[in-house]
Amino acid sequence: MKRIIHTPNAPAAGGPYSQAVEMNGTLFVSGQIAIDPATGKLIDGDITAQTHQVLRNISAILDEAGYSFVEVVKSTCYLSDIADFQAMNAVYAKYYFENQPARAAFAVKQLPMGALIEIETVAMK
Repeated sequence: MKRIIHTPNAPAAGGPYSQAVEMNGTLFVSGQIAIDPATGKLIDGDITAQTHQVLRNISAILDEAGYSFVEVVKSTCYLSDIADFQAMNAVYAKYYFENQPARAAFAVKQLPMGALIEIETVAMK
């Protein structure tokens, strides 16, 4: 059965999609950018600050669905500038310090709201 996940502790979906969808023990978390869920606005800050906010948003969604970072099996990181890769990676490693998931990271032309990073995630029970 398909279960839609929603938490007020992460940014509301900005279009016709869900924060996350769970089906058959797999959770698909929509791409998250560095939006503060309290204000609905992109946070000010560099790639380090934005990566922390993105991962806090993902954490809130995982928590709402009954998952944790340990159960994440795949992440895709979209960067507005590949030169930010090392700084993003340093923050990412603080959240995925054990049982690291598979991951892809690459630069894209631009992200919504001028964000520096977007991360989508898949977790499994």
